[in-house]
Amino acid sequence: MAITMQVLKLLLQCKCVRSMGFPSGQFSRVDNFSTGYQWRARKKDSQYSTVDTERYSSLVREVLSSKTSSQTPESIEDEDCQLYGPVIRSRPPSQQPKLPKNLHPLLNEAKGQSEYVPGPLARITLQRDSNKTSIPSVTRILQKTMPPDQAFYLERWKRRMIAELGEEGFREYSLNLFRQGKLFHAAIEDTFTQEIPSKEEQECPEDVSGYIESVSKVLNDITGVRAIESAVHHSALQYLGIVDCVAQYRGSLCVIDWKTSEKPKPTLRHTYDNPLQVAAYVGALNSDHNYNYQVENGLIVVAYKDGSPAHTHFLNSERIMPFWEKWLLRLEEYAEK
Repeated sequence: MAITMQVLKLLLQCKCVRSMGFPSGQFSRVDNFSTGYQWRARKKDSQYSTVDTERYSSLVREVLSSKTSSQTPESIEDEDCQLYGPVIRSRPPSQQPKLPKNLHPLLNEAKGQSEYVPGPLARITLQRDSNKTSIPSVTRILQKTMPPDQAFYLERWKRRMIAELGEEGFREYSLNLFRQGKLFHAAIEDTFTQEIPSKEEQECPEDVSGYIESVSKVLNDITGVRAIESAVHHSALQYLGIVDCVAQYRGSLCVIDWKTSEKPKPTLRHTYDNPLQVAAYVGALNSDHNYNYQVENGLIVVAYKDGSPAHTHFLNSERIMPFWEKWLLRLEEYAEK
């Protein structure tokens, strides 16, 4: 208000000077009227003249922190990408591209491509004798060598779930997911092992009925099942695993991995380490002398609890090779720990 009054006074003074009729040119310009010193001397700092950046940055942080928590690691990562942009994972030029020290072949030259001969399904149990007690599983190797960014999102999701459900609630939630996965695999196994299932066998537990509905169309494309829930051992690289299924998918022999999810996974990026897992199983099966054939392809099938159509991710012989090389790198990293 004080500044406004000063401006009005100056305007009135200028108006009075002009009305007094001074000779032309003596006060021909208003800027010849010496007021600069008075203006600077009486100017006061306004509380609105500068922006309180610290105040506004705190407000932004408060708004961002009040967002509703996501329910899966992948949705948390997607949320961060929307807020801050995609993560740029740059590496020194010397590390691009990084190759395994031992580029072991995926295929076994000693084996050929055998035609399917109907017979009993392979269902080799995993037996850890004295010679195999120290051999790690594929799952363990992937867990111990999980990339930092992936581990970060997984841990943040876990903390949010514990904050919402509590320690005991989160434990029950995890056990329920594990139980549903086991029931789903058992239902798939029954589908392939029963030639003419009875009415009781056709009915699956209510907890997994949505998953079975989700993969119903995929099952129609699967024929010539050779193995179900069968152990594989890579004799040269020394790791173990259990393949969900080995069968023909639309005419191509594949190692098939069944996954359950509450969130859509339409791309391979959303499946995280699953392609590496499938590649590891393919390599182990090709090395294992218990199987007189070898496989070049992999298939990841993601089933959804709400019954929506499953997403299938087919890895042909060319597409699976980069994941096989990444698996070899993770295997070397595990050995160095």
